[in-house]
Amino acid sequence: MTKIMVTGVSVVDFIFQLEAMPMEAEKFRAKDVSISGGGVAANAAVAINRLGGEVTLVSRLGKDEIGGIIKNQFLNEGIKINHIKECEGYRSSFSSVYVDKFGERQIVNYRDPKLPENASWINKIEEHDVYLADTRWIGGAIETLKIARHFNRPGVLDAEDKVTEEALNLASHVAFSEFGLKSFTKENNLQTGLQKVRSLTDSWLCVTSGQKGVFLFKEDEVINVPPPKVIVKDTLGAGDVWHGAFALSLSEGSDEFAAVEFANSVASLKCTIFGGRDSFPTREQVSDFIVEQRICS
Repeated sequence: MTKIMVTGVSVVDFIFQLEAMPMEAEKFRAKDVSISGGGVAANAAVAINRLGGEVTLVSRLGKDEIGGIIKNQFLNEGIKINHIKECEGYRSSFSSVYVDKFGERQIVNYRDPKLPENASWINKIEEHDVYLADTRWIGGAIETLKIARHFNRPGVLDAEDKVTEEALNLASHVAFSEFGLKSFTKENNLQTGLQKVRSLTDSWLCVTSGQKGVFLFKEDEVINVPPPKVIVKDTLGAGDVWHGAFALSLSEGSDEFAAVEFANSVASLKCTIFGGRDSFPTREQVSDFIVEQRICS
């Protein structure tokens, strides 16, 4: 079993399924509701665990009631909480999430801006096969990518918020979200944005773009790797699941293209079920899904 260290943010999501996104200051009744763990790194860690990888989650929480809920959810998933740091006097992160009938989501998130940024304490964690870090905690991401370099292991950056050139150059692999790429480059065209980032780093690059799939370089050309076609019920956490599956596939010896295809399948299958982490698939479910897709193609 391969070992993956995942560093970044952990939250709890209060998820409401609605017919349509609220557009007015009125009361709305949800069709369904779910309370689920969330957060970029935390979701990736759960996805890796469900897919059969051994995961170490490194994260920060406030020492409060929300933090207790988040930790209990990890324990229920079988994820160790040894390297989750509780910070006295700070608040844990949580989100209110609306999901419409098309599976699209709208998120209002609170993160304590004063949570300690320092991540030097993670240096004592044992060696892993692959390292994955999100940019919601940029100090943690940079420290994690330095550790990956020290051990000459893949260091994957989930690039969405607060992306820095230092992080880009430390990472061996950079997977932008569409929002993250546009924010960092100020370019609306994804291919132009990727070309711009390529001038700044030698890291392997791609950008995830929802139902359009993934855009990446094949030599000097940007190509598209589309996802399987599914009936979408809930996209919440799909990007996080994608990054977890991508990192796991790399740790198992896949090349980048195969890892992208695997991650596309995992994220697509996740989108077919409503309910946050309840929709994160197991390895057996993914294997069956991939076989079905091949038969139908």
